[in-house]
Amino acid sequence: MDDTTLVSRFLSDGFVKLEGAVAPRVAADCARLLWRETGCDPDDPATWTQPVRWVPGMAQGPFAAAPNSPGLHHAYDLLAGPGRWEPRYSLGTFPLRFPHEQEPDDAGWHIEGSYLPDGESWYFTNARSRGRALLMLFLFSEVGDQDAPTRIRVGSHLDVPKILQPYGEDGASGLTLAPGLDAASAHRPVTLATGSPGDVFLCHPFLVHAAQPHHGTRPRFMAQPPLLPAEPCDPHRADGAFSPVEIAIRRGLGQESAHHGPAR
Repeated sequence: MDDTTLVSRFLSDGFVKLEGAVAPRVAADCARLLWRETGCDPDDPATWTQPVRWVPGMAQGPFAAAPNSPGLHHAYDLLAGPGRWEPRYSLGTFPLRFPHEQEPDDAGWHIEGSYLPDGESWYFTNARSRGRALLMLFLFSEVGDQDAPTRIRVGSHLDVPKILQPYGEDGASGLTLAPGLDAASAHRPVTLATGSPGDVFLCHPFLVHAAQPHHGTRPRFMAQPPLLPAEPCDPHRADGAFSPVEIAIRRGLGQESAHHGPAR
C-alpha cells in the first residue's frame, strides 16, 4: 500500500491493516512466550478453562521488537506525525480469547480510554485524544471470522469528536460515553479484524470497536497497545500542520482543514 492510499483509507475508514508488519519469527516468539505465561497447553483444549485470560505487560525481546519495524515506524510518522509519537518497547496487557461456552462480559461498543483522573475508576478520553496517538491491534495467531476478531465500525471515528466536544479538556469516562457512542455509530458498516500472525491494525483513537465471543477452535492472541504521543494532539494547531489523526478529528467536528498533506 502506498503512502497516499494508506493515509486516505485511514481518514475514511479510521484504520489501516498492515499485513506482515511484524516479522514471522518475532510473531512466533511472542506467541510462544504468551502460551508459557498462560500455563495452558496449546495442544490440550481441556486446559483452556476461561473465555478470556488477561496477561500483563510482557517486555521480553520479541515484544520490544514487534512494534519497532521500519515499516511500522514509517506508518506511525504518516498517521500521527513525525516526532509526535513515543517508541514502544512492550505491548501492554494481552486479552487472550479462548473457545469457551461462557460468553465474555466485555463485548460492548466503545473507544479506548487513555488517562485516569484522580478519584476515578474508569479511564477517560477527551476530544483531542489526550494520552493516545493511535490504537493498535497486533495479531499473534491466525484470526478468522469465528476466532473472536475485534469488531470495527468502519468510519465511526468521525462520529466521536462531536460526542466528546461538550466534555471539554476534562473529557469523560468510557462508562459515560458508551450509550452515545453506540447510538451515534450504529449506522456504520461492521468489519472484522481478521488476519495472520504479524498483521497489525493501526486505528484512529476514536474508532468504535467491540470484542465478541470465540466460536472457533484455536485461541486468539492479540495485543491492543496505544501508540503514546510525544506531544499533545492538537486539532487546532496554529501552524496548520495537521496529522491525519488531527484531520479526522477536525472532520468529525465539521471543520475544514487547511493542510491535508503529511504533518511536518
